[in-house]
Amino acid sequence: MRYFKALTAAAATVLALTVSPAQAAEKRTMCVFDIIGANGDIYNIMKDYKTAALGWGVDLTLKPYTDEKIAAEDFKAGQCDAAVLTGIRARQFNNYTGSLDSIGAIPTYDAMRTVVTVLSSGNPAINKHLISGPYEVGGVAPMGAAYLFVKDRTIDTVGELSGHSIAVLEYDSAQASMASRVGMSPVMSDITNFSSRFNNGSVDICFAPIAAYSALELYKGMKPDGGIVNYVLGQLTAQVILRKDKFPDGFGQSSRKYMLGQFDRAMTVINNADAEVNKKWWIQIPEADKLRYDEMMRESRIDLTNKGVYSKDMMTLLRKVRCKLNASRAECVNPTE
Repeated sequence: MRYFKALTAAAATVLALTVSPAQAAEKRTMCVFDIIGANGDIYNIMKDYKTAALGWGVDLTLKPYTDEKIAAEDFKAGQCDAAVLTGIRARQFNNYTGSLDSIGAIPTYDAMRTVVTVLSSGNPAINKHLISGPYEVGGVAPMGAAYLFVKDRTIDTVGELSGHSIAVLEYDSAQASMASRVGMSPVMSDITNFSSRFNNGSVDICFAPIAAYSALELYKGMKPDGGIVNYVLGQLTAQVILRKDKFPDGFGQSSRKYMLGQFDRAMTVINNADAEVNKKWWIQIPEADKLRYDEMMRESRIDLTNKGVYSKDMMTLLRKVRCKLNASRAECVNPTE
């Protein structure tokens, strides 16, 4: 009997040591915004993230949202322990990474990769900016460069934007400020209706990532004489935001490294979306006008940073990245950000 008891105790010990991560992990909930819902590309990335998180000690339940406003409100109300939101919407939880989507600040995908690599590096000087109050940024993924979609392709210079209406996100003061700066009439919209306003002719222009061409059928709004102005106005991002006290020590850094590892996967989605755009829609603008756009964006960023909309520390980082990749930029000679 004594031998049997010892054997049983030993078996129980082995069983305890071999318990699966899912059984041992803390259970947490993540609100995931994807405009396509549970079949979308962002949600699919997060399904694999869920599997990886088991190794970091957390068993996540994913909740898909097609309305980002509700996802953010549920997260803020504590109904989710983590959330995946666009950088613009995530700005309320962390102004530093929420400034990544700033106007004209990340002109290329190479610059985007450099920035995400820096944010995932584990450098203490960077990490201190990734925690804001109870929230921690758990990683960033690219959602694609954003452009102006126009109903009239003769709108191919900065001056010709004046007098036209544009759909802007009502919760992003930066878009409305930029529109007013060049004489456009901002029409307050949200992510659920800006595309329909453009497609039905209620507005002349909208600002959107290239994926929206197919996903939101923006080609309908461009027919027959519109197009896409070939100038990157900004880079949209998806950001993982965590309630820091709900996750084990080190979870945030593991999460950031994982999201960096998804960069190429996200870029494949972006490149596929880009390939779906018929080349006839692209509107090439004069080099002199690109320089005017650059200067206009820089002035707008400085103004919005002074107003507290953008993080000064992030603006400095982004300027350094731009100048590292292209030292000939005028701002690199006389830095003001």
